[in-house]
Amino acid sequence: MTGAAALFAAVLMMAAGAAKAQSVGPCDWQASAQALVEPWAQNTAVFANGDVRLAALDTLEPAAGAAYLLVLSPPRAELGERQCRVVGFDDQMGFTAIHFDALQSAYDPAIGLMFTVPVRVAEREGTFTNGALLSLTLNQSTGEMTTSIALGRE
Repeated sequence: MTGAAALFAAVLMMAAGAAKAQSVGPCDWQASAQALVEPWAQNTAVFANGDVRLAALDTLEPAAGAAYLLVLSPPRAELGERQCRVVGFDDQMGFTAIHFDALQSAYDPAIGLMFTVPVRVAEREGTFTNGALLSLTLNQSTGEMTTSIALGRE
């Protein structure tokens, strides 16, 4: 297989994986305070009168998938704490990078809070990365989050 054909095959595999990728799960080891990206003021944002917080996380390893997005949001539990969720590329890996400084948000009463943030994703071996746009919607009443990702044309 030529180099160009191998690269094309890697992009196709990544695109196929991206269509069903992104995991939203409960906070686990990725959400450690050590993983909060510094400076904190530039890598965290608050929405909905302080009820929703997003923050960039970097777990350092695996290098090709160490970046995650932390989401603290309603609904609140019995003791008043917000739900805590971590968004990664899939169940096993985060993103190669999250460009938190380019995070955009919007609100639609029929949908909820909507966020987009540029990310980089890697194919499994980590030899090729591609820019992408991660979209996240959050229903504050139910706590439901949905994600999608659109690969860039690199």
